[in-house]
Amino acid sequence: MRRFSSLLLIIATLFLISGCQGEDNTVTMKVHASAYTSHVEQTSATPFLGAWGDTLKPGTKVIAVSRDLIKKGLTHNTRVKIEGLPGEYIVKDKMNKRWTEKIDIYMGLDTKAAKDWGKREVTITFEKQAKK
Repeated sequence: MRRFSSLLLIIATLFLISGCQGEDNTVTMKVHASAYTSHVEQTSATPFLGAWGDTLKPGTKVIAVSRDLIKKGLTHNTRVKIEGLPGEYIVKDKMNKRWTEKIDIYMGLDTKAAKDWGKREVTITFEKQAKK
């Protein structure tokens, strides 16, 4: 009986220890980044509507992501830090299937800001969301 109790204690301890060691879900990667605005010629006939159905509002920190990044955990409503930019951005839009390893930073209606941003490589960091 004593051996059984000891074995149960060991199993319970291992179970508790493994439960406390959560996975590190932080992802950091380099991606290509450009900028876009809510002008019909850059988006679609509904330039303020994101691909997930969210309404995009000028002044909000939003990004669109290439679909391959969605498979890597950069899903709808994920908060993203972009190296060199203050604050966090939220994934609210998807890009055309032709793009890979790319994000598009939303600039509202500010065409000049989007052109000034241009295209560059950036490092992004985000937490993978748990699968539902």
